[in-house]
Amino acid sequence: MTKKIDLNKSVFELTQEYPELINIMEKLGFKEITKKSMLHSVGKIMTIPKGAKINNISMMNVITSLMDCGFEITGEMPDSTFTNKLTLSNIEMDGTQKSRTEQIKSYLKRLSAGESLDAVRTDFVREFEKVEPSEIIKAEQELLNEGTPISEVQRLCDVHSALFHGLTTEEKFSNDNSKSSDSNYRKRAEEALAKLDSLPKRDYSNKNALAAEMERIKGHPLHTLSEENKVLSNLITEFNKSRDESILAKICELSVHYAKKGDLIYPLLKEVYGISGPSNIMWTTDDELRDELSKLMRENERGKEWNSRIDIVLNRAKEMIYKEQNILFPICAVNFTKDEWYGIYYDSKDYDICFDTKMDIWDEAENSFLTKKMSNINEKIEMPGGHLTIEQLTALLNTIPIEITFVDEDNINRYFNEGHKVFKRPTMALDREVFSCHPPKIEPMVRQIIDDFRNNRRDTVTVWMEKGGHTMLVKYMAVRDKTGKYVGTAEFVQDMEFAKEHFFSSRG
Repeated sequence: MTKKIDLNKSVFELTQEYPELINIMEKLGFKEITKKSMLHSVGKIMTIPKGAKINNISMMNVITSLMDCGFEITGEMPDSTFTNKLTLSNIEMDGTQKSRTEQIKSYLKRLSAGESLDAVRTDFVREFEKVEPSEIIKAEQELLNEGTPISEVQRLCDVHSALFHGLTTEEKFSNDNSKSSDSNYRKRAEEALAKLDSLPKRDYSNKNALAAEMERIKGHPLHTLSEENKVLSNLITEFNKSRDESILAKICELSVHYAKKGDLIYPLLKEVYGISGPSNIMWTTDDELRDELSKLMRENERGKEWNSRIDIVLNRAKEMIYKEQNILFPICAVNFTKDEWYGIYYDSKDYDICFDTKMDIWDEAENSFLTKKMSNINEKIEMPGGHLTIEQLTALLNTIPIEITFVDEDNINRYFNEGHKVFKRPTMALDREVFSCHPPKIEPMVRQIIDDFRNNRRDTVTVWMEKGGHTMLVKYMAVRDKTGKYVGTAEFVQDMEFAKEHFFSSRG
């Protein structure tokens, strides 16, 4: 028989029906409940929500504890109890989305308050046979939306991952990943919920099957990315067994895999579909893993500390495989259109092969591009310095040995020249805001540069950097018309190895 706690009833009535409530509520902080005089007087007019408010006790902790003890919660919750003004009818254990989201949030809050992972996980496993990745995302996004600092959510990344890992409804690579529950992650973005509410509702009920179907299509981006994940997972497992450091050089190719996600997937999810978690957080994690792995590979001292650090970064990389397969890819499968997948496929051709996983030909996508022809290729463009056809202008810009980007006055990507690029510029990024194309840690710098150009504080920003063993010159320039009005920003990237070779050979 189900035990029900009706929060509209008085504390006295409930304790008469369930005497064990006295001990439960005392542990929660309702100290006066053990005094019979108080229970038989104030208790007859006091409800649990009112008592919690008076004693400054979190009602979510109360609800969680009661459910842990086998009670089903019914009745109305006062609006003042929750900032989002939920009623108890919305958080009953009736299987509704809000019910489960609030429960998941309660476990995350317990972790945030410092409760041990083992204790929280035990309670979680008892209440949930399975949990959908989308439910975890929603819970964490709501925490951020309610004002929880993103740094606090990031601090909880390891325990969040360990709490939920192994309990999602479909787990590819489960044998490998179940061993890495002490690793990383589970961070999501702050503004996603508000934007998601304004977008068409998506049906996620079949997301795993939909992603699996796409992964079976030769040449489909999810097929390629999943194949890369399988190889990476095997490489990490092989290294963990053999400790053969030569394997690490191959594992470092994950930078290509991460670059494709960062350029082709994260921005699309954020800008078009309002799903900001992956772009705000997973992108940052990708960068951290890539940078740490690169740093470790450059170090000569490879003792106990080095091995400990390499194990941590590889566990985090393996955890990322899990999240891609079970969270990121299913979300993409539900949201992305066929044309968007075609675009991702086309742009993926510009990336190096990683883990020896060559991208197969996707006939469907190839056929779609054959039908797209430039109809106005012979149209002339008149300029003060002369005139060119579109074909001539395109060929000229592509011949210049510099990577060119133009961003208009509204911060929208309007043009990339074609050809192989050190800094990838996917065609899918055209007509999207430039800031979405940069990792979170770089975005503030890009915003500052453009703001300086727009407000005439600067005209040029020059950056020298090493990329892929080459010295690169990156130059940002304000583009102004004859009157000095700001009309956009240009970025020029040039490989300067030829200059080094020239000057060094001249000295000889």
